Amino acid sequence: MTLLDRPLRSGILAAADNALVRRMVTRYGMRLGARRFVAGESADEFLDAARSANARGFSVAATLLGESVRERAETLAVTDEYCRLLDAFAGGGLDANVAFKLTHVGLDIDPEIAFENAARIADAAAAHGNTMRMDMEQSRYVDATLAVYRRLRERRANVGFVLQSYLHRSEADLTAMLPLAPSVRIVKGAYLEPADVAHPNKRDVDANYVKLVEVALSHDGYTAIATHDPAMIEHAARFAAQRGLPKQGRFEFQMLYGIATPLARSLLDRGYRVRLSIPYGAYWFPYLMRRLAERPANLAFFLKGALSPR
Repeated sequence: MTLLDRPLRSGILAAADNALVRRMVTRYGMRLGARRFVAGESADEFLDAARSANARGFSVAATLLGESVRERAETLAVTDEYCRLLDAFAGGGLDANVAFKLTHVGLDIDPEIAFENAARIADAAAAHGNTMRMDMEQSRYVDATLAVYRRLRERRANVGFVLQSYLHRSEADLTAMLPLAPSVRIVKGAYLEPADVAHPNKRDVDANYVKLVEVALSHDGYTAIATHDPAMIEHAARFAAQRGLPKQGRFEFQMLYGIATPLARSLLDRGYRVRLSIPYGAYWFPYLMRRLAERPANLAFFLKGALSPR
């Protein structure tokens, strides 16, 4: 991240908390460009996008957008939705799994509620021979998320979690999980965190990302390499080849829906498994703002759609 990018990113994330910005983007954003990053608001729209991605050779990870739920009934509805998605994947022969935030299924209410709901989703996935993954949120949720993962992993092998390379603690967290042969997704991280918690400089975030990928690929388990950085992708591909890992079976590349599509296509053409993370749902505004904050090019795309004559 450059010196110019940091204040821009901070400004976008601050705007995400502004009620006026929220109202305007929520009202007009989908037709102005948000649909590039979000499949739509309904499960049917998501399933159409998933079928299209599968037809082009991509695997899919489904995310119903939402977080920080405070009502138990809503957590049950979210859990039901994920279970229905897993049934739909099996019934429609889709190459897709699910990924969700634990605060969307009750972590802010009670960790036990989150565990019970996550276990239901894991059981539904296992019934169809499928997998699920718990996304990582702000640093204050890391311990609770990893604790839920450990409990689920004692019961089933089809569960996964995420580590963020901008957090200082992530290498230690990964090392602690290695005896479980974990399914881990490595990302950079998209939240604002203080310097004593997270690396403030992009160079350090990138270096830690490479280190986490190398550690994960050097041990048993499954690694999802989630990045749009061509140099990091090539490094991971070379490292895997040097270790004699096949192009499919021990790791995959993951990219966000609507971003770096030519790069994703080129990896497919080279024989790698590539999974697109496709979000959907009414709660798309915070997701969109984080995507805009990550890369100025994303913001430019969105503003171009907003300013183009219709």
